[in-house]
Amino acid sequence: MAPSQPRFEPARIIIAMGVASSGKSAVGAALARRLHAPFLDGDGYHPAANKEKMRAGIPLTDEDRWPWLETLALALADAAKQKGVSVGACSALKRAYRDFLTERAGEPILFVFLDGDIEVIRKRIAARQHEFMNPRLLDSQFATLERPDDDENVLRVDVSDPVEAIAGRVVKDLGHLRAFKRGQ
Repeated sequence: MAPSQPRFEPARIIIAMGVASSGKSAVGAALARRLHAPFLDGDGYHPAANKEKMRAGIPLTDEDRWPWLETLALALADAAKQKGVSVGACSALKRAYRDFLTERAGEPILFVFLDGDIEVIRKRIAARQHEFMNPRLLDSQFATLERPDDDENVLRVDVSDPVEAIAGRVVKDLGHLRAFKRGQ
C-alpha cells in the first residue's frame, strides 16, 4: 500500500472492488453494517448467462459485462437516493468499467480497491466455494485488472488486513458521509 493516499471526491456510493476472492463481499457487507447502508453484491446482478460462462471457466467479455454493470450502477444509485448512502461489491477490473459505473450512477463513486498479491488471492480462492466463480478464472482476472490510477476516486487497502480492520479504516476515512442525510 502507498504511504499516503490522494484525497478523494466525496461520494454516497462506495464499491469494494478487486479480483475474485479479494474480499469484496465481506468488506462491502462490513462497510454497509458500519454505515447502516444497503449492501448490493454485484454477484447477484449477473444474468444467468454470465453465471453459466463463469461456472464453465469461460472469462466474461466486455459485452457480457456492460448490461450487468449498468444494472448494478442503477441499483446502487437508487439505494443511495433512498437511504443517503449505498455500498456495493463489484470486480470493476478495468478503468472503463469504473468510469461506466460512475456515469450510469449519475454521481461520484468511491472505489475501495482491495489490493493483493496473486499468491495470497490464489490461496483464498482455493479455500472457498462460490456459486459460479470458477477458480481457473483467477489468472484472467489478474490479466484484466487495471489497477486504479492516482487520479481515480479510489482508496487502496491491503487484502491481508482483517475485514473489520479494513472496514474501520475506510469508514474513518469517509468522514464526508456525515454531511449526507441518511434515511433509516
